[in-house]
Amino acid sequence: MASTDSFGAKGTLGVGGSEYEIFRLSAVEGSEKLPYSLKVLLENLLRTEDGANVTADHIRALANWDPTAEPDTEIQFTPARVIMQDFTGVPCVVDLATMREAVTEMGGDPSKVNPLAPAELVIDHSVIIDIFGRPDAFERNVEFEYERNRERYQFLRWGQGAFDEFKVVPPGTGIVHQVNIEHLARTVMARNGQAYPDTLVGTDSHTTMVNGLGVLGWGVGGIEAEAAMLGQPVSMLIPKVLGFKLTGEIPPGATATDVVLTITEMLRKQGVVGKFVEFYGEGVGAVPLANRATIGNMSPEFGSTAAIFPIDDETVRYLKLTGRSAEQVALVEAYAKEQGLWHDPQAEPQYSETLELDLSTVVPSIAGPKRPQDRIELSQAKEAFRSSLADYASTPDQTDPDDAASSGSTVDEAGEESFPASDPASPAHDGNGDAGKPHAPISAAAGSGGRVSKPTKVTMGGAEFEIDHGAVVIASITSCTNTSNPSVMLGAALLAKNAVDKGLAVKPWVKTSMAPGSQVVTDYYEKAGLWPYLEKLGYHLVGYGCTTCIGNSGPLPEEVSAAVNEADLAVVSVLSGNRNFEGRINPDVKMNYLASPPLVIAYALAGTMDFDFESQPLGKDTDGTDVFLADIWPSAEDVQATIDGAITEEMFAKDYADVFRGDERWRSLPTPEGRTFEWDQESTYVRKPPYFEGMASEPAPVEDISGARVLALLGDSVTTDHISPAGAIKPGTPAAQYLDEHGVEKKDYNSFGSRRGNHEVMIRGTFANIRLRNQLLDDVSGGYTRDFTKDGAPQAFIYDAAQNYAAAGTPLVVLGGKEYGSGSSRDWAAKGTALLGVKAVIVESFERIHRSNLIGMGVIPLQFPQGESASSLGLDGTETFDIAGITELNDGTTPRTVKVTATKADGGKVEFDAVVRIDTPGEADYYRNGGILQYVLRGMLAS
Repeated sequence: MASTDSFGAKGTLGVGGSEYEIFRLSAVEGSEKLPYSLKVLLENLLRTEDGANVTADHIRALANWDPTAEPDTEIQFTPARVIMQDFTGVPCVVDLATMREAVTEMGGDPSKVNPLAPAELVIDHSVIIDIFGRPDAFERNVEFEYERNRERYQFLRWGQGAFDEFKVVPPGTGIVHQVNIEHLARTVMARNGQAYPDTLVGTDSHTTMVNGLGVLGWGVGGIEAEAAMLGQPVSMLIPKVLGFKLTGEIPPGATATDVVLTITEMLRKQGVVGKFVEFYGEGVGAVPLANRATIGNMSPEFGSTAAIFPIDDETVRYLKLTGRSAEQVALVEAYAKEQGLWHDPQAEPQYSETLELDLSTVVPSIAGPKRPQDRIELSQAKEAFRSSLADYASTPDQTDPDDAASSGSTVDEAGEESFPASDPASPAHDGNGDAGKPHAPISAAAGSGGRVSKPTKVTMGGAEFEIDHGAVVIASITSCTNTSNPSVMLGAALLAKNAVDKGLAVKPWVKTSMAPGSQVVTDYYEKAGLWPYLEKLGYHLVGYGCTTCIGNSGPLPEEVSAAVNEADLAVVSVLSGNRNFEGRINPDVKMNYLASPPLVIAYALAGTMDFDFESQPLGKDTDGTDVFLADIWPSAEDVQATIDGAITEEMFAKDYADVFRGDERWRSLPTPEGRTFEWDQESTYVRKPPYFEGMASEPAPVEDISGARVLALLGDSVTTDHISPAGAIKPGTPAAQYLDEHGVEKKDYNSFGSRRGNHEVMIRGTFANIRLRNQLLDDVSGGYTRDFTKDGAPQAFIYDAAQNYAAAGTPLVVLGGKEYGSGSSRDWAAKGTALLGVKAVIVESFERIHRSNLIGMGVIPLQFPQGESASSLGLDGTETFDIAGITELNDGTTPRTVKVTATKADGGKVEFDAVVRIDTPGEADYYRNGGILQYVLRGMLAS
């Protein structure tokens, strides 16, 4: 739709031989003072101004932004494109496929149903490290991946062929965010004769990695992503913006990972939730683009919506290196300079608040054992581990003396247990003649005081060794956060070479893995001749995907797992990822640490977190001399020389030339053809949802709600993670019963995440979180309610009760407290609510995005009168609810309040006026149509 252009901003820009329509920011007074990120938003509003959802007042509010004010102005942001990963992307494609059928049934042309904004999906979340430490690991893991996910992949492959503007990067190619910065990101879009900033939303929180390229975007739930794909805006508040000034340069020995862990700690302390972070100052130009991307990637860890770097010479250099066309690179530079989006190192834009970091003060660091913001200086790592260990392992005075004696632990002079680490010089993985010798325990208590210890013998592959609390059982180079960064990846490989040259080896209990985020990494390792050294230490390629970082670390070797569980050891993973929450990485591993790729290998050589790299040797060289980490750490000059000699523009051009084509496995998948999808009635992964059943070309008038029952009465701070199905599928629950009925064995239940394309599984897991407390029941948590269709209203699963209410024609409401719907697992929180038959949610206050998502699914969000709550009104959830006044929406207006009457069993009534939280004209249109998908579908039919 053409902009109404109230400010006369529309003009043209000539670049090379092409002319582009642009909307000049200079047409709006005050724009020049705005931070970079808000200039991008301002251009977005200028270009999409329609007089209704985006008005001249919105544009003026943004241009006159008050850095100190609390955000209260809602705007409609229209992203230029959408990016998805396979877990969260599948439901979006399922909904598009279902829309096609609905259009066909209503006499329309199914080929008209397409994403209206470019949408790209990268399959990266499904590969698991089942096989490691051997040359065929990659091939075997990909085979297992296809076996487990065949149905989903066939469906996505159909979508790739059926939809315009929808592209799939097949399995075994890379990680979504790394593929985005190396290939998919445009920085400036050229589309339909217009040039405008590349912006996006993604169905993964680390979408912010692309902020390093000057591209504004962040992670959203599936409903917002679907809306954006279908050309609808995303509702947001004009945010506060924190300016982060960078000065100085990273010192020798420190890495980009150390920088990002330092920034994460600083910003967590500052408090940036809901804010944009923007980097500025003279130091920005000295930050390589790969480092910028690493910093942007961690935005969810420090809590900001985005963490963006402006466009400058370094951006242009990276675009050239990664094989973008000369025309595209020229457009980026010309457009950024024309619009005031080119970085001026001397500029001091207005910011809500500022922070500063002198990069020369950064020191080697790790973070853990359970949060990314818990940074530890490497020199303090052993001490910090010991102080954390008390939370994960029984302390000496809690240990049975007989148990301690039988475990073989020793007692030092202070009466505390000392730690038997294994001999650092012992070989592993290399199959040489010493591998079968027992690994003798040594005391590692000196210097930091004693600590709880439980040495446990393991026999594996003919070797016998001991592991204890703190043993590093996973050391994984994983995640786009760091594998996109050649300085740390080549640093790790050079460290591996130096270690092998000195005769060092990884400990036999360490599960090693190398899972880069793109094939370019493999290429430059090959060209630099460094693969043999990595493989000598067990760092064989295991897959191109998220792997360990999202918990797909695969099982530990059985012998190690058994020892860990029998002795209840607090063992450790070290990974180059972005998240290390408890229980995330591997079920056997209690403590998880984030580290740079070189330090991942260093800890694999040490074999334990109870280690001081400054004072303890990693082993001995062939002459019997102690080898310390400092002896094998590559110099910055060596790393840079290797980068210069090993990485070429041709690598990116070659690896991305046919990125959507896939390998032979992908191309040979038997795939349905045709403009509509042939649903497999036996599939338990991908099913046609009922959103459009019985839908007419014109929406029926909205109706008031009468005779509704309460499905759940909930307290404060109920999050979308409480509502949305997630994690493992528990036997005996409605979701498991459904899978049982469809012949799925318990071992093949898989997870809710993998079955997001099957609404039948997902609605059975909605409101089923084990920590959810439904106050209709006393002292019961989990997915239960009272079923008022039965005498005595007995306890029932929420899903089963909802089915009985649906059969009786009874609508449902949910009652809640403050901050209802904060959290991240958003799309199924709203979809599941709607599919269970909930027509209204009445709470004290909403999280903004979940409120919007409920409307997008045809559920009306209502708030109790100011200062009132379910308990203050005397509501206990046993009432029958009537809601009158909704029908005013049929007149094209949105009522400010509606009348709610709750009738108790004895006939007593509670009446109140609930505030209607339909906040924009667009949201009112969605609600009148029964939801956003129906609204868009009718628009397509009309056009």
